[in-house]
Amino acid sequence: MAVKLISGKRFADARGWFSETYNARTMADRGVIVPFVQDNQSFSKMAGTIRGLHFQSPPHAQAKLVRCLRGAVFDVAVDVRQGSPTYGRWVGAELSAEDGKQLFIPVGFAHGFITLEPDTEIFYKVSDFYAPTCDGGLRWNDPAIGVDWPSAPGGGPLLSEKDEKLPFIDEFVSPFPYDGVPLSLVEV
Repeated sequence: MAVKLISGKRFADARGWFSETYNARTMADRGVIVPFVQDNQSFSKMAGTIRGLHFQSPPHAQAKLVRCLRGAVFDVAVDVRQGSPTYGRWVGAELSAEDGKQLFIPVGFAHGFITLEPDTEIFYKVSDFYAPTCDGGLRWNDPAIGVDWPSAPGGGPLLSEKDEKLPFIDEFVSPFPYDGVPLSLVEV
């Protein structure tokens, strides 16, 4: 399954706008057929905050549908599917409250983002419940992956202690199978 950048419709008038952000039928028409079971929200006070690169391993692997409620982020998905011809490569897209775009990240991809504005809020749906024993990740600045992060506004990136200690991809044995679809970013 491909990483998908999803644009929705906004219906505007003098009061503002309305948007349907999730509809299972509409998502299925766009190739996103995933039963989401949990919603998560994060708030980052400082621009330049990096969260990731995170994933949850089988048997509790998670697909994610990410959107920005306030501010803006550069959102990244890294292919970590064993045997994939695009293993270790990444795609990214800017998500903002202003544009309303969402990023669908299938199982088998590590996910992370950097905040581009202060007071940024991210909301995301996941396809399995949080399982601490399956929680994993990779180093955000691993040169073997080479994510081209935008410059952190106001200085260097701000990370959690946990994220600073994540392993490099060459120290990682992937539990994710390759599904036959190479990494791509599909706009729908």
